[in-house]
Amino acid sequence: MNILAFGPNGSGKGTQGAIVKKKYGLDHIESGAIFREHIKGGTELGLKAKEYIDEGNLVPDDLTIPMVLETLANSKENGWLLDGFPRSLAQAEALDKALTESGMKLDYVIEIVLDRDIAKERIMGRRLCANDNNHPNHIAFDAIKPVEKDGELVCRVCGGELSARADDQDEAAINKRHNIYYDDVTGTMAAVNYFKNNTDAKIISIDGSKGIKEISEELISQLP
Repeated sequence: MNILAFGPNGSGKGTQGAIVKKKYGLDHIESGAIFREHIKGGTELGLKAKEYIDEGNLVPDDLTIPMVLETLANSKENGWLLDGFPRSLAQAEALDKALTESGMKLDYVIEIVLDRDIAKERIMGRRLCANDNNHPNHIAFDAIKPVEKDGELVCRVCGGELSARADDQDEAAINKRHNIYYDDVTGTMAAVNYFKNNTDAKIISIDGSKGIKEISEELISQLP
């Protein structure tokens, strides 16, 4: 089973993707995590990608697309859930073409719908676990609030060290990322609409303003 997951930054898309991954034994392929691995490793790709990410811009297609496609090709037999890509209409068209040429079928497109202002509030309160970026931690939500240990907030799941992405605390960068996502002409919403109109995959749209448990239950109910 192969799935595309869409949702604005702050919508909980990564959290829901982790739930689906665990239930169905899928590879959770998240473009941001791939970039972070390269950045942490100090690779040439990582250094180039960091410049764009820090400014809230998209990493260029000529850096992103080959890397994502190679990762998909090496995924588990059970399939994959692709999160964070495509982010533009051009990337959607390139991915669709590549999937067709490689014989990979897209089965589901998940869209988490969330108001832009709510998404911004959620971004500024989220914290990243050093051990696993899919461990949800947020200072504003009791259900996923970090725990305190020795006077410091740590991951509620594993006790790992927490950090806030610099661009999560930068409103200008957040707005820039959201400008890309909510753009229905060439941006991510245009990519969402492309797959809605040009694929046989089942489209699942979920209200992202609900709680994590409610969203996951509704999502799972629409998957096999």
